[in-house]
Amino acid sequence: MASNASRYLFLFLIGLAMGIIGTVMAMRAIDARQDHFPSSVMEVQGWHVHQLKAATEQNRCAATDTLPHLQALRTMANDIEPAFPDLRDDQRFAKHASDLRATLDSALANPPLNCAGVGTTLASISDNCSACHKEFRN
Repeated sequence: MASNASRYLFLFLIGLAMGIIGTVMAMRAIDARQDHFPSSVMEVQGWHVHQLKAATEQNRCAATDTLPHLQALRTMANDIEPAFPDLRDDQRFAKHASDLRATLDSALANPPLNCAGVGTTLASISDNCSACHKEFRN
């Protein structure tokens, strides 16, 4: 009897291991079919906004500290419509993206030179992002 129980346990463990491996492979196949571009654009923009916030908290608001992040945000703003092709033709979405680019263009044309200016710029960027997210994010 003990040998039958150990055989069943062994077969059960092999089946469990094969099931786990099969599940992981299926999940990776499903994940590989997804388009990661939209979330990547938002993630990179979020990272640069966070870096600007951290700079203001550390009182490092010189143009050399903030301009690279503002430039990166502006570059990434060009990818908003391509990242969301199902919304590309929606005029409201295009307006939100255009408003963000205008805010960033203004910030680059007249860079904030102190933390108060960076804070104001961040508030404008946040307002642009929030307006779009409010309307289109589920």
